[in-house]
Amino acid sequence: MSTIELAGLSKHYGTVRAVDDVSLAVGQGEFVTILGPSGSGKTTLLSLIAGLTEPTAGRIVIGGRDVTDLPAARRNVGLVFQSYALFPNMSVYRNVAFPLEVRGVPRAEAARRVAEALRLVRLTGLEARRPSQLSGGQQQRVALARAIVFEPAILLLDEPLAALDRKLREEVRVELRRLQRALGVTTLLVTHDQDEALSLSDWIVVLDGGRVQQKGRPDDAYRRPANRFVADFLGAANLFEGELRQRGDRVEVILDGGERIPIGPASAAVGRRVCVLLRPERIALSPNGDGLPATVIESVYHGQVVRYHLRLAGGREVVAVAADAVPRFDPSAPVRLSWRPEDVWVMAEPETDPARDPLPPEAPGNGAPDNQDRISHGRVE
Repeated sequence: MSTIELAGLSKHYGTVRAVDDVSLAVGQGEFVTILGPSGSGKTTLLSLIAGLTEPTAGRIVIGGRDVTDLPAARRNVGLVFQSYALFPNMSVYRNVAFPLEVRGVPRAEAARRVAEALRLVRLTGLEARRPSQLSGGQQQRVALARAIVFEPAILLLDEPLAALDRKLREEVRVELRRLQRALGVTTLLVTHDQDEALSLSDWIVVLDGGRVQQKGRPDDAYRRPANRFVADFLGAANLFEGELRQRGDRVEVILDGGERIPIGPASAAVGRRVCVLLRPERIALSPNGDGLPATVIESVYHGQVVRYHLRLAGGREVVAVAADAVPRFDPSAPVRLSWRPEDVWVMAEPETDPARDPLPPEAPGNGAPDNQDRISHGRVE
């Protein structure tokens, strides 16, 4: 059983809450991505699980065993760093075999495991090469082979694809997901790359300021974000503020500039101020007809799609994405914007925005909360 459970996990540096009361559980064989901007606490959280950093408060359980007070060497965790951390003076074979050597695995068994690990990452035949003789993608796969060769309980990946160029990164993503499924190992990936998180993960955990902002399936977080931060962080977002109104049998949001945004069923009460999300790819552009009037500011060609920057009559700017096959609109061209009401996601704006209580320098942090959020076996509990 290679599950991961975190209960009230915190790490404070003086008054700074790098990780703040994080509780979640990851089920056997799941691929979970911890996502967030720089300084959100994601790498600190991974270091806590790996045993490289001691927590201020909370518990860490791996495979049903409490490892909170165990050193990193006794946690049976495979870890891949962003820099790969390969030994430049060792061959591929020796780099991969190193974890087995320090564990005293017999030579014949070590040779079998190294051969299997290199087969899984498709590096058979390159055993004698040094890291300097490999491409970036090959070095990344050597680091993965070294992390899995000793059959770890869990696999932790700290932005392992960040050093690769875009095309290679996309190729290695496919390899990484294939490898994870073949092994069935429970995996946590840390990244700030939204595309990486959305394409690889069974679940994502979005962090900001050391706190969990949302936990859920990638498509749910993208289409139905918990708050404005998640909406804005996960891809391009058109965010509008206004008042929720009922107009006959329709519900719409009246923006500050007077524009009307038709929406689907909303959970917020009519008359309340809300923030709504409309993804650029959900907007259809047409030269005339029904829809919200706008003017093209600029169009940016991206190959398969064209990204349009537009201005509404009230002055607000909007971004829309259209396939390159549709008619192109030049700057200053008048257009009409339309979308399906159900493609608009409503997030109630808080009436106040209270700051978090400051953490006293001497405060040791809290224990585990009463109700632990759980990500496991296709559901969030």
